[in-house]
Amino acid sequence: MAWVTRLLGGALCLLWGLTAGPQAFAQAPDASASSPPLTSLAVQPGAALHQPPGRVVVMNREIVTVRGSLFGIPAVVRAAESEERIRRALRRGGELKVETTNVAEGVLVRLDGALMFAVVPEDSEERTLAGAQASADAAAQMLQRVIDESRESRNLKSLLTAVAITLGAGAVMLGLTWLLRKARQRIQAWLTGQTLAHADRLRVGGVELVRREGLIRFEQWLLNTVFWGLALLLVYEWLSLSLAQFPFTRPWGEQLNDFLFGLLSRFVLAIVHAIPDLLAAAMIFWLAWALTRVLRSFFLKVGAGQVRLSWLDADVASITSKLCIGAVWLFAIAMAYPYLPGSDTEAFRGLSVLIGLMLSLGASNLVGQLASGLILTYTRTFHVGEYVRVDNNEGTVTNLGAFTTRIRTGMGEELTISNSQVLGAVTRNYSRSVKGKGFIVDTTVTIGYDAPWRQVNALLVEAARRTPGVLADPPPHVFQVALSDFYPEYRLVCQAVPSEPRPRAEVMSLLHANIQDLFNEHGVQIMSPHYLGDPATAKLVPREQWYATPAKPPSQE
Repeated sequence: MAWVTRLLGGALCLLWGLTAGPQAFAQAPDASASSPPLTSLAVQPGAALHQPPGRVVVMNREIVTVRGSLFGIPAVVRAAESEERIRRALRRGGELKVETTNVAEGVLVRLDGALMFAVVPEDSEERTLAGAQASADAAAQMLQRVIDESRESRNLKSLLTAVAITLGAGAVMLGLTWLLRKARQRIQAWLTGQTLAHADRLRVGGVELVRREGLIRFEQWLLNTVFWGLALLLVYEWLSLSLAQFPFTRPWGEQLNDFLFGLLSRFVLAIVHAIPDLLAAAMIFWLAWALTRVLRSFFLKVGAGQVRLSWLDADVASITSKLCIGAVWLFAIAMAYPYLPGSDTEAFRGLSVLIGLMLSLGASNLVGQLASGLILTYTRTFHVGEYVRVDNNEGTVTNLGAFTTRIRTGMGEELTISNSQVLGAVTRNYSRSVKGKGFIVDTTVTIGYDAPWRQVNALLVEAARRTPGVLADPPPHVFQVALSDFYPEYRLVCQAVPSEPRPRAEVMSLLHANIQDLFNEHGVQIMSPHYLGDPATAKLVPREQWYATPAKPPSQE
């Protein structure tokens, strides 16, 4: 209990100082010899019209504040001389009867007929004679209180009673502190036991959300904060009560109490005054929350196909729901902002200006990306799961976000492309025009004019049929897309099934391999001859070879 001993020692030292203060004041030397009399002060030529005010303070109590000059005497000098006259009267003793006398210039305040100070109209805030009379009455009451406390400070019985009350209050304060310490220990032990007993509830999916050691440390910190806050409050109240027991320090104790209760009253009044505005803001937020629930439920039904709208597709219902909910909350914040406590302060205004400045300077690119994402979403350029080609990048769309689009290529890569870049590029969608789910697989070959085109068509279709992952329905198609100077160009178009665990790059690789194998099996050269001179024999396909295997004439098909 070393802390108790130190606290008691400090309290005893404080009490000694409190009891010695009035005695030292009573034995102060007479300073009248060094203070010039009132009549000896001459008017200083060129003195300033506006002098600093002077405060008459005796026994730590402010009796009156003088602001004007009297017969050329500044307010500060008037206050100093008034203090000295009051102290001499208190040391002299006697009946010390306080009287006020109204004169043409103001009000005179006397003690046993002797003038202590004068209050003129310039001393009051109103600068009127009525104001001077009110100030003089208040000063007379305060002077009487100073006289009573000065007599009390010389009363041994009163001092002993004050010491006894101070020591008793200190004992009560120590006892309550000890009880708080014991309560803290018991609550801490109970909380630790509950935390250890229910630690498994802090796991979600086998993952520990909060570590037990960290939670226990937080509980200890919170209990220690509450304990020391209450302990300091007890010490504060004991100190204000102890100071209020002694006349010389009573103003300090009253100031401590006034400060604490004034702070609490302002805090409580601020809460009381803020309750109607908080209720209005809470009502606005509650209505916004209820509206968002209705919107979320509605758009979920649209996305599931339970509700069909001509102006809204099911695939954009999710993003539309997020936009509408965000707009509702932004509107709710704008409506509730004036009702929030402190919204009219300079801090809130400065924060609003700072946020607006940051958005205007640094978010232009961000807003552009967001607008591009919305355009891509509502124009339905592509959807998640479709196979697309953006510039020189192609792959399956894995995510269409508000700012970027992610594409997974067949090479094990995932590309992140900004939406503004996607919007400004030519996009090829290989999945939009297919039958059912899947994506288009196409390739182009150039074969010489001496190869029968029907045979080339049949070879390409057979190569597509042999490729795993290529659908038989719809069947592959071959198009002669150009008759160039030296060779025709054949384009094979087929559809791949998305359920196969093969990306488009692997399907294309298998298709090209099968094309080479089939052309080699049937002796058809895959080459693109360029014209250098007339050949010895014409590069024609005899009619009997028009349907070379595996091609079949229409009658057999």
